[in-house]
Amino acid sequence: MKLGDPYTKDKITTRLRRIEGQVRGVENMIAEDRDCHEILQQLSSIRSAVQSASMMFLHEVATDCLLNTDSVDRSKRELLLEDMLTLIDKG
Repeated sequence: MKLGDPYTKDKITTRLRRIEGQVRGVENMIAEDRDCHEILQQLSSIRSAVQSASMMFLHEVATDCLLNTDSVDRSKRELLLEDMLTLIDKG
């Protein structure tokens, strides 16, 4: 399974790069002994950004793999759905 839509792929990649920058920022904040409240606020922002990227990815996977796959039989789609739900539950 791969991301089929190049626009969505670019959008998710952009979000992940932004998250990467936020994480580096928090590392710098810790190194600079910044206020704990500021660090927690940034960590909360990172968690929200990761959740948003995850949901965007999940939406794309669900749309592409579950709705647009006439060639895949129902049992395989059900297994894919179960796998996706298990992964979501782990989060």
